[in-house]
Amino acid sequence: MANDKINDKVAVYPGSFDPITNGHLDVIKRALSVFDKLIIAVSEKPEKKLFFTVEERIKMIKDAAKGLDVKVESFDALLTEYVKKKKIKFVVRGLRAVSDFDREFQMAIANHELNPDMETFFIMTDKKYFYLNSTLVKELVKYGGNIKEMVPKNVEKALKDKFVEQNP
Repeated sequence: MANDKINDKVAVYPGSFDPITNGHLDVIKRALSVFDKLIIAVSEKPEKKLFFTVEERIKMIKDAAKGLDVKVESFDALLTEYVKKKKIKFVVRGLRAVSDFDREFQMAIANHELNPDMETFFIMTDKKYFYLNSTLVKELVKYGGNIKEMVPKNVEKALKDKFVEQNP
């Protein structure tokens, strides 16, 4: 990227990804049909308690997204500052249901106020993932539920290993 020019062919997809799900991967693939490159920005300290470390989350995403033109990195700042620093204009946010839209819409407006150059693209996930989120996946694994259709294989293994590690 040029030092003084915004790269309008690249977008950032921020989140905690604790862990990445097939719904996230669906949004990533859809975003790549619009943008040439996608940076998956893993929040180091989101407002919620994390199950995996930032390093574990980055590794899972890289493994799950092999073959896709993505860069995975962490960030520990306001999203608006992160995209300014990267000289990127577009942010991708995934939507599952109407309940997501309320929060995401408010956040997009606030982010635009803080950084008027930043634009948020909302991408609906496939309907088969409307119900899916990271919290549900962790809950299912905790109680022995089947998550094969919800997460990539590497994530399923990491989740099961982590639960065994925490509950020997």
